[in-house]
Amino acid sequence: MIQFSSDRQLKFRKYWLIYAVFATMLAADVFAQSSYSREDIKPIDRIVAVVNEEVITQQEINEVLQNTVQQLQRQNTQLPRMEILEKQLLERLILKRIQLQRAKEIGLTVSDNDLDQTLRRIIQDNHLTMDEFRQVLLQEGTDMNRFREEIRGEILMSRLKEQEVNSRVNVTENEIDNFLQNQANSPAGNEEYRIAHILVQISEQMDEAQIEARHKRAETAYESLRQGADFVRVSAEFSDAPDAMQGGELGWRPLGQLGSPFTEMLVNMQPGEVTPVVRSPVGFHILKLLERRQQEQKVTIIEQTHAQHILIKVSELVSEEDAHQLINQLMERIHNGADFMDVAKAHSEDASASAGGDLGWVSPGDTVPEFEQAMNALLPGQVSPPVRTPFGWHLIKVIERRSQDVSERQQREAARHTIHARKADAIVQEWLQQLRDQAYVEYKVEDN
Repeated sequence: MIQFSSDRQLKFRKYWLIYAVFATMLAADVFAQSSYSREDIKPIDRIVAVVNEEVITQQEINEVLQNTVQQLQRQNTQLPRMEILEKQLLERLILKRIQLQRAKEIGLTVSDNDLDQTLRRIIQDNHLTMDEFRQVLLQEGTDMNRFREEIRGEILMSRLKEQEVNSRVNVTENEIDNFLQNQANSPAGNEEYRIAHILVQISEQMDEAQIEARHKRAETAYESLRQGADFVRVSAEFSDAPDAMQGGELGWRPLGQLGSPFTEMLVNMQPGEVTPVVRSPVGFHILKLLERRQQEQKVTIIEQTHAQHILIKVSELVSEEDAHQLINQLMERIHNGADFMDVAKAHSEDASASAGGDLGWVSPGDTVPEFEQAMNALLPGQVSPPVRTPFGWHLIKVIERRSQDVSERQQREAARHTIHARKADAIVQEWLQQLRDQAYVEYKVEDN
């Protein structure tokens, strides 16, 4: 752990000294004014850890512990020892708190509208109504407000990772070419693997003795698996990965996303088997193969539209009414014989104005839903009435349509995504470890 300067440590010590004196005085006063014995007085809560300038309490640990135990019991998983599980959960709470502090520091927020949309997707994915979803939460010991804040935190951490990590990941066309070539020559072909993993992390700040201790921890986990221990329980007990309490499951992944040497091992494994301990720059890994399947090679034909448009934006200088009035005037000019391209060059506020509003060939999903719906309703040569989108007011003209085989493009995009995910996985683990190493973390040991 990287320590802060002596001034900052002094600040924390002073703060906790004041807190301890105040708590002692308060307890003594309560004891003096009551008829209870010392044995009757029990602490309501206590501080377990200090994370920078915030605290984690025992009550927070207990709530997470209860939820985790219930989750593992629903999975019929043998529980790890409570003291080990509690320690693992504390480390996860610390890392979560550090990430949320970092997100706040750089000004990341989640609007209520974004949060509501995410909640609606969660409810729809579970095929529930809002009332049914509330009942499920209550049965699990939580309420909607607390769940909303949990989801807000998850969104914040996701956005933080995207901002901090994606800028460091670059995928070149040569990498895509090599990936597709290796995939074509691989004996596994287009197989996908559903896997679970255990990660025992290491960092650059660790010395050889610390790294060896982490290696022994991973070997202990592997030995437990060899003796028949449940993978989910071992993951909960030993893994440092964020998904450890979910059994470390990574879902379906193409072989190319896993990287060497895992690919060489998995090709020859059968479902249910686990790899020995494998070291990477971020730690020691154990993988379990759950299932394997062959990806289907599909020919994808889509309908593309060659379109033009004119955009008038709504801004502080141009009101909604003025923008609507102007787009109507432009529509009248086009209906009276003015050339669409000339009007677009003269008046459109989109980047395509210099090309006469030409958008080229547009595929499904390339534009916002309001624009796409209006465009799809037009025949070649037709011009739409004014269309409102989040960007402003549009006039849309369809020039022609065609059916296009985009199978190759989709293969390249899938390859790009796979390479990006493989690189991002490693960078995320390194970045999280750096955040943890740079934070001030103090464990508060309870006096006996």
